[in-house]
Amino acid sequence: MKKNIFPKSLKKGDKIAIISPAGAVDESQLEKGISMIKAKGFEPVLGKHLYTRYFNGYNYAGTEKERLKDINWAFNDSEISAIWASRGGYGCQHLIQHIKLTQFLKDPKWYIGYSDNTVIQSYLLKKGFVSIHGQTIKTSSFGVTEESYDLVFDILKGKAPKYGLQTNQLNREGNIEGELIGGNLALIYALLATPYSFDFKGKILFIEDIGENYYALDRMIMSLELAGVFKKIKGLIVGGMTNMGDEKENKNYEESFDEFAYKLISERISKYKFPVIFGFPNGHIKDNRPLIIGGNVKMKVGSKVKIEF
Repeated sequence: MKKNIFPKSLKKGDKIAIISPAGAVDESQLEKGISMIKAKGFEPVLGKHLYTRYFNGYNYAGTEKERLKDINWAFNDSEISAIWASRGGYGCQHLIQHIKLTQFLKDPKWYIGYSDNTVIQSYLLKKGFVSIHGQTIKTSSFGVTEESYDLVFDILKGKAPKYGLQTNQLNREGNIEGELIGGNLALIYALLATPYSFDFKGKILFIEDIGENYYALDRMIMSLELAGVFKKIKGLIVGGMTNMGDEKENKNYEESFDEFAYKLISERISKYKFPVIFGFPNGHIKDNRPLIIGGNVKMKVGSKVKIEF
């Protein structure tokens, strides 16, 4: 089996491009994150349309052409060593048919983001390149834990993550090893049956989401079921499920790991035998521990729960 390609590690002074491939951002929302990049010894380079706003039913960070121009610049500029998305939102699907990786193929670089950026990460993995599913720049202004970012910088510098987790009563035991795929469930669902969908066969799938009604969550899980995804994967990691259901009715609305969402997922996959971890701290939550999409991961689920790249 062909091994996915890891970009080279960054060193002090390397340039990190910051782009907005989806939703619009305000300058004030990125100040803390940009300062953090500088404090770590790297040079942030801002995309031309980082703060552009274009409304077309949604507040995008520019037209499709403007956002595409920025992402293609970041991927192919030889002076850029990593690319960090300002935020998610919606819009990455507009870009994937037109992304060019001419220089990137010769000199791969890290791509960092989550949420809507799952689309870009699936695209990169199709080409054989890993990426970091971790905090965006915008979330640094929302009280996110410093460790969420420190761990991203560790990966950029070549240190692979290892996590020990609390057990969850819904976990299913087992020890497996395999390639990690996935990200935001809504985008995994949106890419099904397209050329840009993840290859699920023999993989360990990670899912997380935010702001979905319970029936919509069930619909997405059912679509994965009907597409045969759960017959193909060898393990499942479930991350943050927050702001789920009706805010007025759900007492766990602000919690990182919604109890009913977990129950619903657990019931839907009950007939399958693969190991499952519930409660992994990654997603639209304040303590978002980065994962390497496309990386080989060891997953141990028992009285102790461990994930190691």
